[in-house]
Amino acid sequence: MIFRHVCLSLILAAGLGAPAFAQSSSPGYFMPPSQGGSAPSGPGPRATHAPAAPAPAAAQPPPEAPVAKLPPLPPGPPPPTAVIGVLSVPEVLQKSTAAQGVQAEIKRRQDELARDAQKARADIQTEQAAILAQRSKLTDAALEAKEQALRNKIAATQTKFAERNQAIQNSGQAALGQIEGELKAIIVQEAEARGMNLVLQREQVALNIRAFDITDDCADQLNKLLPSVKVPPSVVTPGMAISQPDQSGQGDGQ
Repeated sequence: MIFRHVCLSLILAAGLGAPAFAQSSSPGYFMPPSQGGSAPSGPGPRATHAPAAPAPAAAQPPPEAPVAKLPPLPPGPPPPTAVIGVLSVPEVLQKSTAAQGVQAEIKRRQDELARDAQKARADIQTEQAAILAQRSKLTDAALEAKEQALRNKIAATQTKFAERNQAIQNSGQAALGQIEGELKAIIVQEAEARGMNLVLQREQVALNIRAFDITDDCADQLNKLLPSVKVPPSVVTPGMAISQPDQSGQGDGQ
């Protein structure tokens, strides 16, 4: 008897959640700040430092609750004998022609976005230089108004490009979702064909033999059933959520 549901959903949930390509949530577009007044340099009053507060005492861990003694349950049916398979989801997606097509289309859109951002940056730098050239001819109020208008323009421009970048990411994730949904069904199909009831991620297995591995078979079947997918348009919607940049410095590589 084949147990198609045993452990498959757990393994797929662990392995298929990550996209096949990396996209930075922060495109890194530099927008020059306005050249407002800078803080005066030079020696100032010496800062006085309060004495360091003593380090707080280490918190004591709460005592462990005693383990309750429960009555034994009546005997249940034993699990089936494990018939194990392994696969590498990242490798399947690397070999997928559909995933390769999605990656190429997303890169094309991001390259176009980068060109537009470069033009916007040049326009802002030109406007900034014009304000600097007029400083001696403007009243303080007029100069502040121009600088504030430039600051507002910079903020709006940054928001616009962040939204466009997020829309591109959303399109890529939607296309990858189609691929991953098809791959889940293929993994089940391949496992059933071999009588497997337990499929593990190859990256989490210390040792296995080639006979357990269904990676290439899943990749071949995926390319046969889903050779390509259409990447939906990258549309900016009002109030769309923007992913925060990864502050850990451990973002995925391309």
